[in-house]
Amino acid sequence: MSLTNFELEVMQLFWELEKASAPQIHKLIEKKRAVKYSTVKTIIDRLENKKSIKRSGNQGRTIFYVPINEKKTIKIPLIRNFIDKVFLGNSRPLAAHILEQEKLDLEDIEYLENILKKRKKDLN
Repeated sequence: MSLTNFELEVMQLFWELEKASAPQIHKLIEKKRAVKYSTVKTIIDRLENKKSIKRSGNQGRTIFYVPINEKKTIKIPLIRNFIDKVFLGNSRPLAAHILEQEKLDLEDIEYLENILKKRKKDLN
């Protein structure tokens, strides 16, 4: 599934909130940048048409939506596409960048070590 940056931003809010209305999403996005309600509602309508969110009920005239797709099902193709475009399909430079340049605390490092141990075990 292909999502624009704005659609992805709105989806992030739906994943975070689990259930939200267009006015709630608009209010959150408006804190970051000036955007009209109608623009946010158009994005929500597109996400509904793409089957990324669905209506979950009403309160009066306000419609509430919930995400259909898990974050993981959207992120995996986006990350793969990013690796293909930026790193010509080679994920090693991205992994090296994360390990060498990003701020990682002990919990992050232990998490990554566990992933590497599992991947190594799977290869044996």
